[in-house]
Amino acid sequence: MSFNTKLTNLFKTDPRFVDDEGELVLAAVQDRAWKIDRDLVKLLLSDKEIKDKFFDEIEGHWIFNINTFIDYISQKNFLDNSYTRFRNRIGLTIGDKYLRERGDVALVWPYKDCVLEGGQTKEEEKRKEIFFNEVLAQDEINRLLDPKVLTNFVRYTAKGKEKVTGFKRDENGVIRENLIIKGNNLLALHTLKTQFRGQVKLIYIDPPYNTGSDSFGYNDNFNHSTWLTFMKNRLEIARQLLSKDGCIFVQLDDKEIAYAKVLLDDVFEPSNYVNQIIFSTNSPFGFKSTSNQLFKQAGYILLYAKDKPSFSLTNLYIERDYDPAYHFIFDDITIPEKNWKWKEIGDVVARELGFYDKKTAVKELGAERFMGEVGKFALDNAERVFRTASVTGGALNKRRATIEKSKNHKDKIIRHPNDDMDYMFIGGERVIFYKERLANIDGELLPGTVITDIWDDVPIEGMAREGGIEFKRGKKPEFLLKRIIEVTTMPRDLVLDFCFGSGTTGAVTHKLGRQFIGIEQLNYGDNDSVIRLENVLKGEQGGISKSVNWQGGGDFIYCELMKYNEAF
Repeated sequence: MSFNTKLTNLFKTDPRFVDDEGELVLAAVQDRAWKIDRDLVKLLLSDKEIKDKFFDEIEGHWIFNINTFIDYISQKNFLDNSYTRFRNRIGLTIGDKYLRERGDVALVWPYKDCVLEGGQTKEEEKRKEIFFNEVLAQDEINRLLDPKVLTNFVRYTAKGKEKVTGFKRDENGVIRENLIIKGNNLLALHTLKTQFRGQVKLIYIDPPYNTGSDSFGYNDNFNHSTWLTFMKNRLEIARQLLSKDGCIFVQLDDKEIAYAKVLLDDVFEPSNYVNQIIFSTNSPFGFKSTSNQLFKQAGYILLYAKDKPSFSLTNLYIERDYDPAYHFIFDDITIPEKNWKWKEIGDVVARELGFYDKKTAVKELGAERFMGEVGKFALDNAERVFRTASVTGGALNKRRATIEKSKNHKDKIIRHPNDDMDYMFIGGERVIFYKERLANIDGELLPGTVITDIWDDVPIEGMAREGGIEFKRGKKPEFLLKRIIEVTTMPRDLVLDFCFGSGTTGAVTHKLGRQFIGIEQLNYGDNDSVIRLENVLKGEQGGISKSVNWQGGGDFIYCELMKYNEAF
């Protein structure tokens, strides 16, 4: 066996380095090599000949010679699949090495190697922020990020406030309480890590957007790099809190979304990127066009998994109205198929309602009401209601003769002989039953469609007073959080929001029967999250309340980071 073959076979024993067809993905090997991946190094050390090739022995210790290794596996004839001196890839290079292979392409900014406490309270607005270098200020950083004292505990219930005499815990001793923590979110996250490391199923944050007019009001020459440092420090500890099958949603606008994507790639690794979601943030009603820009309507959410192979989405369908394309119905499907007859569903429903035909029913009832009746009838008879659609590509080529026969016998159902897809043809087109359009949504079979990465169905109007508090700008729709929580969590899962704001995440999480932890360092006065969650406990009916039949109840604990913790 040649050395190349031995090395290739060794790589293929690690599932991270092969594709779905079992072929070696060299880029994945190179990426792990640049990161001096522990498992890759162990793999290379497992074979004596390979170890001797890529490791140097120094006083009994084996040192990985990364440059020799990268050079070797990057040569064009390593996999013996090229007839040219150039690699079978297109990309940017420096010195015959692709940028991705050099290991030195990264987002870099001033203070990237620092920790920023990032106070944002009124008292801290005039304070000169200190960047603690990760190497030079290790003592200061350790002191800053040590667990802090929490104080002023209060339990809120639907009946009022109570003293906190203890925490509810699960069988593993993990706290199972809804928590609102007031104080610096970096310090609070590090305070939570001993108790909640690996326990959080979902993190959602709507952080400061760094627009110049939001709560990220740092007035210095490195505002952009300050924001990146602020985010990096918090994302790194947030990742530790996530469970292996957990995920994080980061919501931003177009000012920082591109930089945030690269930053999240760095913290969570590119392989754990799942989606970028686009949703509507406001309506262009009343907007007057200008010559230099389009109306800004899109909001963006980046979704990353902690470990993508362990991560999965649930409840991936949303309800849709009746699709009028399904406008045929079979009379009786209990008789032999060759005798089936079909009609227009509109005429059938009109007669069911006592009208002569569809035209008369629409005139009497109005188009909207009549179509509502058609939709109900179609749902009740989904196994008989159908539409037809043309067949293309390979499916057409395989069944061309049958389709031509169907075109010539438009009043008959034609089947393709021994069809592996069980297609039924009418008039040269395939029959698609309405029941195939139905999906299990909240335990009911309803007309549904798969959720995509464009969320244009989340209501954005009339939400200013959701939760009994008023935010003219910045508050997120409860229905947006409902979707995020439902597609990623199950009842009793833990949801964390460390940019808690007006408390939308906590309100929706509680109404959906999950556990929440919210951290907020700004004071919103009458619009505070505590007031909002009190209203939720009392059964307020805004937002998603009616859709989930929210009746109130439950509790949460409020506490604060003690000021000047360092002295304790």
